[in-house]
Amino acid sequence: MSSGEVIMLTEKFTFDPRVGIDNPALVITDCTDSVWTPRPRLCILKREEGDTYGFNLRLERGSHGHVIRNVVPGGIAARSGLRDGDRLLEVNNCYVEDVPHPEVARKIKLSGQQLCLLVLDGEEYEQSVARGQDLRLLSGTLDEEPCKPPRLCHITKDPASGLGISFTALEGEKGRFLVNMVNGGAAEKAGVCKGDHLVWMNGAMVSHLTHSALSRMMKKCGNSITILVIDGESERIYMRRKMPILPAMAAPHKLPFRARKLHLISGPEGYGFLLRLERTPSGNTYHVLREVDSGSPAEKAGMQDGEILLEVNGESVDSLRHEEIVERVRLSGKQVFLTTITQSGLGYYNQLGLSPLLFCDGEEAEKKNRNTEDVQLLPKDANDFCNSKLYTIEKSPLGYGFHLDSFLQRPGTFISEVVFGGPAQRAGLVAGDVVLEVNSKNVEEKCLDDVITLVKSGGNSLSLLVMDQISYNKKKEEERPASNVTDRKQEKEDFEISFL
Repeated sequence: MSSGEVIMLTEKFTFDPRVGIDNPALVITDCTDSVWTPRPRLCILKREEGDTYGFNLRLERGSHGHVIRNVVPGGIAARSGLRDGDRLLEVNNCYVEDVPHPEVARKIKLSGQQLCLLVLDGEEYEQSVARGQDLRLLSGTLDEEPCKPPRLCHITKDPASGLGISFTALEGEKGRFLVNMVNGGAAEKAGVCKGDHLVWMNGAMVSHLTHSALSRMMKKCGNSITILVIDGESERIYMRRKMPILPAMAAPHKLPFRARKLHLISGPEGYGFLLRLERTPSGNTYHVLREVDSGSPAEKAGMQDGEILLEVNGESVDSLRHEEIVERVRLSGKQVFLTTITQSGLGYYNQLGLSPLLFCDGEEAEKKNRNTEDVQLLPKDANDFCNSKLYTIEKSPLGYGFHLDSFLQRPGTFISEVVFGGPAQRAGLVAGDVVLEVNSKNVEEKCLDDVITLVKSGGNSLSLLVMDQISYNKKKEEERPASNVTDRKQEKEDFEISFL
């Protein structure tokens, strides 16, 4: 408080002899100190297809919590109010302070094109931890009347009563609709409740729709429809907190397709399936599971021929080349977790604009049996650099155009992101490359912060010696477990996919 502010407050104070207070400035200061409360910020991030949110999420030695770093100036995260050093409390209304870091990162990735983050300033966060404050109170998780999650309901038309649902526009409130249901009808069986409000239909938010436009959508829905609904009281809580209601926050009801987590334990003959890269009639290319051997670990785990592979040990395969996926499976040891979905299921989620990984069967078994951070751990020594590459990167006004990250409690730094069109991409750097040297100085045993310091001290030109992760892991691999996952190269059916 400045002296000018104190004088102004003093001039407005009138001494009351019955109370006996003659030092108002002291009283004001004492009250302020006694009610100090950290103030979390709600940041709503919206991006277009192909854009990035523009920040990194890290765990740092010597710091608590999930740390926001590398907020791109002028980017989506920065415009939403996210700041370097913020600590993450909630992702899409889910408290994540005590959630393992890989799971938090996964929640963010699966949110789609809209993301809701509750964060706390780094300094305030550390003060709160030092004072022993319950951070759930700051996030609102322990509200006396917590709001219920929205529900994502798939309704299949009944031959007699149809969908069993209609909508009434709330008077004076554009884009808000009350759900009307037929008792015992298809909608009620799908999890829709009396008094629900409609939020989203078949991938489209309804907040900008008129009642007539909504009716036209209903007529085009065919034999089924997928809607996002929420009860009126919970909707008011969301609105009071100025929080969007998103499918990523929802509890699923009667969805026709779900991704599955398969736990495979290798036998004497390996896992017993073939992994193929195939182009579908739609023109898209996917990693497909084929030729499941009878009686094999793959068949026992429930694998079906023609399923599409989504994850290996919790890591999405979207950004991986075919041979990299095969290597992930081989390096996994005697067991591996695969996330799969049928081709029809993938088409369903694609039409809705949702990730098929949002709702998976078997996730609890996966969490119980493995630690997702152990999927691709960097080894301690690397003496053979025969497959390494040396890059010289010239700094632009926006920097070198790449981000670094490391594995928690393990040595090694890798390229986590390469900015499209930036100096690093033009030089040939690829996301996932392991950094061996920075400006001729070996950094394999150095912590991430030391490597970043070396990069920043490089001036306008930077020299990086890197090696792709597959080659790096091969050098350190003492033995390779048996597996008959096959990597076949066929001229017309196998394609190499790169991700930048």
